[in-house]
Amino acid sequence: MSTRKKILTALIALVLVGLLVMALLPSPIPVSVSAVERGYFAEYVEEEGRARLRDPHTVSAPIGGFLRRVTLEPGDEVETGQMVFEMEALPSPALDPRTREQAREAASAAGARLELAEAELEIKQTQRNIAEVEFQRNIELHEQQFISTEMMERSRAQRDASRAAERGARHAVEVARFELESARATLAVTDGERAPEAQPTLGVRAPITGTVLNRYRCCEGPIGAGERVLEIGDLGTLEVQIDLLSMDAVRVRPGMSVILERWGGGEALEGQVRRVEPRGFQRVSALGVEEQRVPVLVEILSPREAWQALGDGYRVEGRFILWEGDNVIQVPTSALFREDDHWNVFVLSDGRATLRPVEIGRRSGLRTQIRNGLEPGEQVITHPGDRIQEGTRVRAD
Repeated sequence: MSTRKKILTALIALVLVGLLVMALLPSPIPVSVSAVERGYFAEYVEEEGRARLRDPHTVSAPIGGFLRRVTLEPGDEVETGQMVFEMEALPSPALDPRTREQAREAASAAGARLELAEAELEIKQTQRNIAEVEFQRNIELHEQQFISTEMMERSRAQRDASRAAERGARHAVEVARFELESARATLAVTDGERAPEAQPTLGVRAPITGTVLNRYRCCEGPIGAGERVLEIGDLGTLEVQIDLLSMDAVRVRPGMSVILERWGGGEALEGQVRRVEPRGFQRVSALGVEEQRVPVLVEILSPREAWQALGDGYRVEGRFILWEGDNVIQVPTSALFREDDHWNVFVLSDGRATLRPVEIGRRSGLRTQIRNGLEPGEQVITHPGDRIQEGTRVRAD
């Protein structure tokens, strides 16, 4: 075999071996990559909350009585001093058969006492008339000196006594008449009746100008003192209550900026922390985990026109800005993993995964600040799996 043929055969053999080696080599692993960025970064805490009124007013019945129908409905506007509902006296109770018969007998007895008192009055009036005539005659006899002064004074005393007796009899007639009217009134409502429409009523007025938020009672009926009827509030004083985890609440301070999102409106609202409550509470999460939560109250700073449709109890999501800065190097949090107590990432370099230790800073949701180890523009692998090792061939998918 000539030298030329030997060289050609060797080249063909090398090509075949190379092709075989390439066929046996593992193909590059497809990976997701993201660029290292430099720009605005904010560390925040997100949590769901609800809108609430700062100072709602509950309008209750001041005394026990009978509530007339409440015509106001939730959403109605009221002015300070406007009548919101009326009360009247309770209806007379119905009488059982035994009590009804007793009332009938009491009315009959009262009528008899009235007749007796009127008869006594007639007797006293007759006695007074006789005493008056006798006194006048004794005056004339005394002037003619036919009777003594002592006898005339005795006659005067008898006249005065008869007058007093007549007045007493007249008052006894009045008392008997009142007793009869009372007995008849009791007998007249044996089945229970409401008082007439013309009776005096107690009107309860709105304490503030606002909107009716809740109507606890709508229909007429007996009501006890202090029982709630309406809740009124000024929707312009709405704020947001967000219950944060206690470990997040300790980092929140009054005056911090809050972005209120996903409340149903077109744009996010601006707010700031008004108060962090000093007492927390325990709540069980949807996963059954006991959590310590702290109520945080957020004041809405956006103009009222921007959140006109927001109401009491509406759902709102709040983002608390704990720290923010510009020109911050950052990567997706999913690109980070720990190895040997250090944070690392895989950098895509010349088609291979290169392990790179990094120093992280603040973390906020899906982004993490990088203090050292990466430069803007480099490509890092997100969600690296167990197949990715140092030097592994990868392909950006």
